[in-house]
Amino acid sequence: MVTDKQRARWARCWDKGVDATDRSMRRLDKVLFRDSRAWVCGQAEGTVLEIGVGTGLNLPHYPSDVRLTGIDLSPGMIRAAQERARALGREADLRTGDAEHLDLPDASVDTVVCTFALCSIPDDRRALDEMVRVLRPGGRLLLADHVASSVPPLRLVQRMTEWISIPVGGEHFRRRPLLHVLAAGLQVEQRERFAAGIVERLVARRPGV
Repeated sequence: MVTDKQRARWARCWDKGVDATDRSMRRLDKVLFRDSRAWVCGQAEGTVLEIGVGTGLNLPHYPSDVRLTGIDLSPGMIRAAQERARALGREADLRTGDAEHLDLPDASVDTVVCTFALCSIPDDRRALDEMVRVLRPGGRLLLADHVASSVPPLRLVQRMTEWISIPVGGEHFRRRPLLHVLAAGLQVEQRERFAAGIVERLVARRPGV
């Protein structure tokens, strides 16, 4: 059970580490995540909600005609994302928000995007339930994240890393969002897994018209 005190500590940690996080994520994009941001965001359409927008690294990859809202728990991350949006000339509503308690009506967006953020959301299952709640029937959920490796020795390394990463920064390495997506009743249309199974990305649709 994650306490409010832990959540607050992690949020402060993310606020202090904005520049370091941005540099780290850009390095990981090159050596591990590959083209995942373009793969995910290029499929977004209509009214789009991005969960865990971070420093805005996804912003260059969205189609020009989407109507984008992005949230993050860290005000520091949001400020960085807003600066990146201005530099790109990208219109977007970027604001602080809690992925576990989205301030949006049911069935109000066409696409939900979340890249490399579910690993650090305290209750990832609740966050996914919220993403499904705000999706319109027929809307799509676009995800990419690092997950439990398909190679047993690497899973052991991930488990050992979590002994430090979870208490210090709330970072999980062995989650499988796919399992929660299927449990929520979404229809998986595309799925790719690579880098010894560490990176997984998928497209899932909420049933309906």
